[in-house]
Amino acid sequence: MMKNNKSKLQRQALLRGAATLALGLGLSACAATGGGHPKDPLEPLNRATFQFNEQADRFVIRPVAQVYDYVPLPVKTVVGNFFGNLGDVWIGVNNLLQGKVAEALSDGGRVLVNSTVGLLGAFDIATELGLEKHDEDLGQTLGVWGVGEGPFLVLPILGSSNFRDTLGLVGDIYADPVIQHKEVATRNSATGLRLIHKRSVLLGADTTAEQAALDKYSYMRSFYMQYRLNQVYDGSPPRVKDFDDEEAQADQPAAPALAAADSATPSPTSATKESQE
Repeated sequence: MMKNNKSKLQRQALLRGAATLALGLGLSACAATGGGHPKDPLEPLNRATFQFNEQADRFVIRPVAQVYDYVPLPVKTVVGNFFGNLGDVWIGVNNLLQGKVAEALSDGGRVLVNSTVGLLGAFDIATELGLEKHDEDLGQTLGVWGVGEGPFLVLPILGSSNFRDTLGLVGDIYADPVIQHKEVATRNSATGLRLIHKRSVLLGADTTAEQAALDKYSYMRSFYMQYRLNQVYDGSPPRVKDFDDEEAQADQPAAPALAAADSATPSPTSATKESQE
């Protein structure tokens, strides 16, 4: 009993520490003057963390995910369905907190159906019955409530985030039944399996990112900002200027001059018409 209470107090202290750290970083970011991107004042620190994550992924996480990818598809489907069913509980809570009652009821229906007929979530019967799978977290809920995203932040191992989503992550962790599981060996095994399963799903996406951008860090930063904005506004975000795109255009000063030259040069068709006139 005393051991369980001690473990609970340690988790609570960890969560308070994470929240305090995020708040402290937020205050330091507000005071920072460095960084070329207006939403990335901690860019030097973020790039260092990004490089650490790249190396950890290259030498540890990705190789394990590649081995896991050889697991038969039906088994991987069951693994994904099981963790997805656990996640639907917190997703439903966030939909309710965002005022989306119909979606929250649908999430509750998914958990009920998949936990019973779907054999504890092994099979996604709810989707076949027309109950849509949603993707909500506390960071999105804070965004719906009007909390600003704050500066961009790269977290160790977890990757791209921002200060609002990092604070939301503290709540997500506290509500995660996998991480909060009391038995240490089961908790660690399940957490690792979920991480590797998610990484295996993205095995092709990282190659695309490397081929699509000269600066992978800037590419991932821009992608994350747009992706989260789209999530907060449920697919209909307001139009905002992309600083990375503007910066890329600024690096091509000859383009406007070339366009002006093209417009000033008559085309063969227009020259023919002028000669006929």
